Amino acid sequence: MLLRTILAATTAVAALLVPATAAAAAPERTTTTTAGTTAAGAATTSTTAAANANANPVIVVGGLIGVSIAYEPIAARLRADGFRVSIFQIPGLGFGDIRESARAFKTYVDQVRASTGAAKVDLVAHSEGGLVSRWYVKFLGGVDVVGRYVSLGSPQQGTYAANILKFIGLGSCAGIVACQQMSIGSDLLTALNGGDDTPGTIRWATVRTWQDELVWPIGNAALSDGANNVLIQSWCPLRLVGHLSLILDGTTYTVVRQVLTDAAVRPNCFAL
Repeated sequence: MLLRTILAATTAVAALLVPATAAAAAPERTTTTTAGTTAAGAATTSTTAAANANANPVIVVGGLIGVSIAYEPIAARLRADGFRVSIFQIPGLGFGDIRESARAFKTYVDQVRASTGAAKVDLVAHSEGGLVSRWYVKFLGGVDVVGRYVSLGSPQQGTYAANILKFIGLGSCAGIVACQQMSIGSDLLTALNGGDDTPGTIRWATVRTWQDELVWPIGNAALSDGANNVLIQSWCPLRLVGHLSLILDGTTYTVVRQVLTDAAVRPNCFAL
């Protein structure tokens, strides 16, 4: 009952945050009064958008109880920057076996590639979605299909938020398979992190925040073996970003965009 209450509350918060962020996802408007400068800025934006339109399609991968509409704000930002974007909602809202979710994700990736004619896709994965994506990459052939991967608050090494449910008397995650698999030391995470946890020539990146309510310790949201692991507060000490806010936060989005465009990662602490 406690777990259901927590999950219901999290879903409600996500739903409330989406409308409030929709305006921020719209393309920026210039306030420059000089016609020449405005035209130059518009031309630069147009050129950038055109380049992104020819880049790999981007798939935003949702997390646990991550309904697709909750990811529209970050999808809208990406579309405004010219990317071709789609959203993958984990089957069963992510409560089931992560390995089965990864198989469904493989089918989805194949459909995106077929519809766009693209050889590769780039992934922006939130929370559990980062694990689903990595299982696809490591065990289901995605290593040759994914060009760039950036996770937002994914429990790459597990989280005590899952382990603690057993401690407070709810058994092993109240029987929720994905929760069991996100527990520190689970068989799934042992397999996923064994050997090279960032295989292939993919550009691997992770984003984490000190205020993450669900990934404890926060270092568990990072990867090894050459990944670019970004802690928001290492760049922006006063930036407050929670687990859900990672998909809404402007500073986080600047990291996502830089990874997808192969730019140097320098988070903009003042981005909205």
